[in-house]
Amino acid sequence: MDGTKNFQIQKTGVAQSPAGQGTDREEDNGNVNELALALVKRAVHAALKTLEEAEQPIKNINWITHGEFTAERGRKQIEEFYQDRWVHYTEFIEREDLVHSYHYIYCVRWSAPTANRPMLQVSASAYFTVKITKNKPPDMPIEVFYIFEGLSLVHRPGTTRFREKWLRDITEAKYILMESIPF
Repeated sequence: MDGTKNFQIQKTGVAQSPAGQGTDREEDNGNVNELALALVKRAVHAALKTLEEAEQPIKNINWITHGEFTAERGRKQIEEFYQDRWVHYTEFIEREDLVHSYHYIYCVRWSAPTANRPMLQVSASAYFTVKITKNKPPDMPIEVFYIFEGLSLVHRPGTTRFREKWLRDITEAKYILMESIPF
């Protein structure tokens, strides 16, 4: 004989010793492998996110300053921020006078007519708030944030990517609800 033995490699979750029982060192190797896999997954996720941001950077505009602000200019700036192919309407709702600031509230309604649904019965809305701080100098930019109807997550231009998918999700949920209600 040539001194070699025939053996078969069997894949298991934990490396086995010849006696069939895992040793502490082999279990540590299994834990290291799990940790390495988790690190690789996080690295791939971060790389994909970076690639997405490079291909589609988070959109923002140069917002007007406190001194330049009017309710109409605020409405136009909001429309400039979310230019898209959906039919939309931006409406000034109200001005709230708070202790240290004014909040200008706008409602933007979107709909996407198609050949199947040319007259839409549902729309998606977002509520934009423009914050004008009373004690800031007139050359400071305004603060803007927005939320989508039925949701509580606050988005800020320049930090959150505006996704058309959110609008589709809202309108589809409304269609499903309307189809379930007999008229």
